[in-house]
Amino acid sequence: MAAPAPEHPNSQNPFFKKWETPFGAPPFTRIKPEHYLPAFQAGIRRQNEEIRDILKVRSAPTFRNTVEALEDSGEFLDRVNGVFSALVEADTNGPLQAVALAVGPLLSGHQDDIYLNDALYQRVRAVFEREEPLAPEARTLLEKTWRSFQRGGAGLPPGKQDRLRAVHAELALLCLKFEENLLSETNAFKLVVERPEDLEGLSLAELEAAEETAKMCDQEGKWVFNLHAPCLWPFLEHARNRDLRMRMLGAYISRCDRGNAQDNNGLAAKITALRCEKARLLGFATFAEYALEESMARTPANAYRLLDQVWQPALERVAREKAELQALMDRDLPGARLEPWDWRYYAEKLKKLRFGLDSRTLLPFFPLDQVREGAFRTANRLYGITFNERKDLPTYHPEVLTYLVQDRDGSFLGIYYADYHPRPGKRGGAWMESFRRQWVRDGKDIRPLVYNVTNFPRPVGAAPALLNLEEVRTLFHEFGHALHGLLSRCRYRSLSGTATALDFSELPSQIMENWATEPEVLAMYARHHRTGAPLPPDQVTRIQETQAFNQGFGTTEFLAAAFLDLDWHTLTDPEPVDAAAFEKASMARIGLLPQVLVRHRTPYFAHSMGGEYAAGYYGYLWSAVLDSDAFQAFKERGDIFDPATARSFRTNILEKGGSEDPLDLYRRFRGRAPSVEPLLKKRGLG
Repeated sequence: MAAPAPEHPNSQNPFFKKWETPFGAPPFTRIKPEHYLPAFQAGIRRQNEEIRDILKVRSAPTFRNTVEALEDSGEFLDRVNGVFSALVEADTNGPLQAVALAVGPLLSGHQDDIYLNDALYQRVRAVFEREEPLAPEARTLLEKTWRSFQRGGAGLPPGKQDRLRAVHAELALLCLKFEENLLSETNAFKLVVERPEDLEGLSLAELEAAEETAKMCDQEGKWVFNLHAPCLWPFLEHARNRDLRMRMLGAYISRCDRGNAQDNNGLAAKITALRCEKARLLGFATFAEYALEESMARTPANAYRLLDQVWQPALERVAREKAELQALMDRDLPGARLEPWDWRYYAEKLKKLRFGLDSRTLLPFFPLDQVREGAFRTANRLYGITFNERKDLPTYHPEVLTYLVQDRDGSFLGIYYADYHPRPGKRGGAWMESFRRQWVRDGKDIRPLVYNVTNFPRPVGAAPALLNLEEVRTLFHEFGHALHGLLSRCRYRSLSGTATALDFSELPSQIMENWATEPEVLAMYARHHRTGAPLPPDQVTRIQETQAFNQGFGTTEFLAAAFLDLDWHTLTDPEPVDAAAFEKASMARIGLLPQVLVRHRTPYFAHSMGGEYAAGYYGYLWSAVLDSDAFQAFKERGDIFDPATARSFRTNILEKGGSEDPLDLYRRFRGRAPSVEPLLKKRGLG
């Protein structure tokens, strides 16, 4: 299939012109908000024409003239959406949000037009029912395409199809509004501190960052703290002023739960009710049954079973941790009860007392640039690939870095973009996606353009951006997703890179976290940013000793969110419920300690309510089982860079995307099914 031709050669819209940039990278500096809607409309028209061409074929339906032709359609639309969806999440503004509100229903309706096209459905059905010999990846594409039509409503009576369209259109707008509200509420809060005595416990770097924020907020001479991760979590870990810790955490957990225009409780209830209705229209009892049909877990019962297996040992562990922190708190505040805003503060104190490890003493050894180079060198040791910075590629923001990625033999693998620091137009968290996925078109391997987005601290004064240990792991985690996209060797766009079962897609990312703190890897990058001195051996040892520290807390707060997500999506009545009461009942059912808050409360649970991880948040734990077991394969060989094991992981996991059943891929790599024991041992729960 030929690349999309420009539809308006005289237009100033960059989407309608050939991109004369290196590697066909998006020309961000020339793309304006007003260019997107016409490009989306043209992309939809073009794919509709491509589908009409499929239906005009008079010969019998075959895999090539129907399924593969459908798969290869929509390249122009994908190009537009790849750029737009990235900016809406990483660098949005009012005009882009307005476009998103217009485009959401358009894309939803376009997808419905494809899957509810009966003539196209009948052609796909004819291919699916015939005995045509196919290669494994082609067979996967055929099965996936067939299921997509069934799951998209093909075969439903007209009345139900009309209702399904309406549900999809409403969901598109509600999910977008949910995320917009969350971004607005996160940006809105500012804690202004005027008295130096209220800042005891905070480091000089943290205070300098707060002074910089104050200047930007026209609060010169004061200190301003916000709810972005680089500010929030250090504040909760180190600020001695208990009332201010309570205010910060209180603001964080009450986002979109204030009864104002940005309140998301009603939206969450509508979203989950509509998802339930969608599932029932398609013949499923719950949305979780619909969503998990194509996951490794297969059913909600299996997902719950995994959560239950880890919940009890984690609950026992966190109860012991609570007692230890309460005892430590009793020394400072006799008679006071440990509260959620106290947990991180006293956990940091206990870690320092027990292991002699102060998280802030590690910061100078983890400058962002060095940690990134450590991730690059780890990938080089494992897979032979290299990353070389390019200054000639356009980016959507001046802070974005770009790298040419090459294989061991010097061949081109892709382009890697890195966008590290928070700003008002960027949503919270960290993620990976692609401006262009890897696939094969007309026999040519189209290589991917992959990006990582995070919210790491900015440089302060003369010091570089310094990461804490959790942020180091996050960088390696998201870089693992990027490797999954960059190393892909698939024929089809919809199966390449990270386009695999959700509870399998976190394996390539989470396994990279294991390397991040291995002594051999720390030696590559953990050096003092001023002196160049390596991280002292005793600190390396303490990092290893603290791997399981506070894991009862970390595991239960995550599991609580996974239970909450599944509970929302196993509702059987498509009528909105009271979100606050529902969440309270969900947490009471599992017995979550009052000192431990669910990691994501309903009003700001973007993973779940935003759509991508709906009924799938448990997948992080499923993948944690896989990554712990997979990393053990390297340990068993006595070399965390064992060439044969790395080669097997690359060829059987990273290059395959979603081209085969994930359990088959894992068994091919490991020689057996995964075991939960390495995970329990790593977290001190076994």
